[in-house]
Amino acid sequence: MTAAPACSQAAAEAALNAITALLNVSNSNVGHIKIFTGSPPNSTEDADTGTVLSTGLTLSSTAFAAATATTSPYGATATANAIGNDTNAAGTGPAGYFRAYRYDGTTYTCVVQGNCGTANADMILNTTAIVAGATVEATSWVINLPSGGATG
Repeated sequence: MTAAPACSQAAAEAALNAITALLNVSNSNVGHIKIFTGSPPNSTEDADTGTVLSTGLTLSSTAFAAATATTSPYGATATANAIGNDTNAAGTGPAGYFRAYRYDGTTYTCVVQGNCGTANADMILNTTAIVAGATVEATSWVINLPSGGATG
């Protein structure tokens, strides 16, 4: 029989809150977002790929609002609080994906990655045509985590 674990909606909310909390301030360091060309690596544990376009997007000290239940599909969703602009993009090229990092003052650890675009993407940017030295703005970032059912 194929494994098919599922969690409750309440568990999805709690898990998403735990994930997003990793991006909150740590040792006086806020979470950072980097934007790259190309497709994301297979895993957040894999090395960065593509050309680095932006390294200066910063998360609020409380990176996300509390996760809330969703019903279509069932699960949880969390929306990022204000994201600081990168006023000096590191490279030129088409934005393909982002990675969000926790920084403890010594080490950057990738917590979440996803695609980016100007619509219908994990992270919404003001433009995907990044130009070195220009401003990069993340206008919206929502993370969804599915559950296996309708109740907690």
